[in-house]
Amino acid sequence: MATVVRMQHPETGLVKKGFVGFSWTTFFFGFFPALFRGDWGFGLILMVLNVVTVGIAGFIAAFLYNKSYTNRLIEKGYQLADNEDVNALARLKLGISTAATAPATA
Repeated sequence: MATVVRMQHPETGLVKKGFVGFSWTTFFFGFFPALFRGDWGFGLILMVLNVVTVGIAGFIAAFLYNKSYTNRLIEKGYQLADNEDVNALARLKLGISTAATAPATA
């Protein structure tokens, strides 16, 4: 089961949901969750791979997609902004250090 983690961009204040863990939505609905999240590149790649591999790529993507999506949010500047227990779990599952997600202090 995926864990939802609140993420916020420090400059724009935009809040998005990050996910860590197995993606049941990707498992059952293939590329649609990626498209609904605005992750067009991954969604289109997964759509093509699902056709070519007759759905096997969707099964594999269910294990990888949430971590990949949340890491791309972090690369875009989003920071973990949930309670510390959820943030700690997300850091553990994403394999990132505390310093990488700590808000900048001036």
